[in-house]
Amino acid sequence: MNVRRIALLSAIASLCVGIQLAPRPPSVEFTSPICFLTGFLFGAFFGALLGALTMFINGFLSPWGFAGIIMPFQMLGMALIGFVGGVYRKSLGKNPSVGYSLNLEVISLAAFFTLVYDIITNVGYAVLFNVNIIAVLILGTWFTIVHVVSNTLLIGGAFFGLVRIVGNLLGEDIWACQRED
Repeated sequence: MNVRRIALLSAIASLCVGIQLAPRPPSVEFTSPICFLTGFLFGAFFGALLGALTMFINGFLSPWGFAGIIMPFQMLGMALIGFVGGVYRKSLGKNPSVGYSLNLEVISLAAFFTLVYDIITNVGYAVLFNVNIIAVLILGTWFTIVHVVSNTLLIGGAFFGLVRIVGNLLGEDIWACQRED
């Protein structure tokens, strides 16, 4: 890994932690899109590491308070999102065709893995506090809906532009291929 990539990865990690700690509406966050993007651009390991590290720091410094014993579930869920970004990039091969189908895939992954994150954290809470899992899932439904919709819009709307911007910063043409029509 060259110095430019290390510097950019460090800046992305700082940005992710800083944004995560900033006050915001409940269930609206930018960590998932940044972790997914990091996994996509730098590999599954870095995406997962950024997700886990960000949620670890957030667990102690969050504007919503100390995460406590639920923190490992938050770390696992966010690490999974970063990991998926890297696996997804590998699954595309060398010359992915940028178009509607790829955009639909990214949006679907965003929605699905945000839902998985919420299930992991809600079930973790229910198990740790010996509360009925179904009741916890029902009580968290509104927050899950807001989380899934906001992440789907954020990742779906910004992903390809951010990939191009980071690619330009790295001097790489990540989408050096023909567009689908």
